[in-house]
Amino acid sequence: MNLWLRLIWLVASARFRGALAAPFEVSRVPFRVWFHDLDTSLHLNNGRYWTLMDLGRTDLMLRGGLWRAWLKHGWMPVISAGKIRFRRELRLLKPFTLETRVLCWAETWLVIEHRLVSMGAKGQDITNAVALVRAGLYDRKAREFVPIQRMMDEMGVVAGSPAPSPEVQAFLDAEDAMKRAG
Repeated sequence: MNLWLRLIWLVASARFRGALAAPFEVSRVPFRVWFHDLDTSLHLNNGRYWTLMDLGRTDLMLRGGLWRAWLKHGWMPVISAGKIRFRRELRLLKPFTLETRVLCWAETWLVIEHRLVSMGAKGQDITNAVALVRAGLYDRKAREFVPIQRMMDEMGVVAGSPAPSPEVQAFLDAEDAMKRAG
């Protein structure tokens, strides 16, 4: 239930937080660790990181302008791969920011980076976790993934994909190797 409340808050507050310049502007969404987010070690449950990242991608679609096309065409967001690196724990009541941004794309998929960042005791940013996901939009009527160029056209964006960084390329190569392995 708590994620539904967070989703309702995210949708309701999107217009007050302003539009994002798609596809490269970073979405920043503030959160706090609540009791229902904890695991038996009394820190943010590792599965909760992934669920919160769903909200980051939702914010990117809402504030980046993709939501209109998503609803109009009945597209469905799909994650095909993900890799996370946990760096520092997040404990009860700790505020943090979820940063979400598009890194690069190809024909029918994008690579999105998520960072959970909190503030340290001396006021410095602490990266608590970093994740990469490979995602796309699936057109249920056409039974195929939506070409990224069509998504860009729907948003009125003209942009080319940056080249993948070495770590993104390693992530994509690992995903391709897993796909080949079956």
